[in-house]
Amino acid sequence: MGNTGPGERTTPSGIPLKTSYGPEDGPASYGDELATPGTFPFTRGVQPSMYRGRLWTMRQYAGFGTARDTNKRFKLLLEAGQTGLSVAFDLPTQMGLDSDSPR
Repeated sequence: MGNTGPGERTTPSGIPLKTSYGPEDGPASYGDELATPGTFPFTRGVQPSMYRGRLWTMRQYAGFGTARDTNKRFKLLLEAGQTGLSVAFDLPTQMGLDSDSPR
């Protein structure tokens, strides 16, 4: 946002922003493009009751050393109560490069 204090807010390009937006600000087909929570196209969330019915997954971004070391760490985290994994891939993979890329 362009402004942080009270008053008019703008985008970095200077476009004015409203405090909030609702159906009247969108196209006439606004309601046709939405679905109920938990149904395709998931515009209102992937779970029917969102986080009231299912807690957020607890994750720690992890991955290091060899594949064996990382596997051991992931198993330790899951045994300690972690409910999801966020895998730290090597940088070339994160950047979408092949491991043999000259870059």
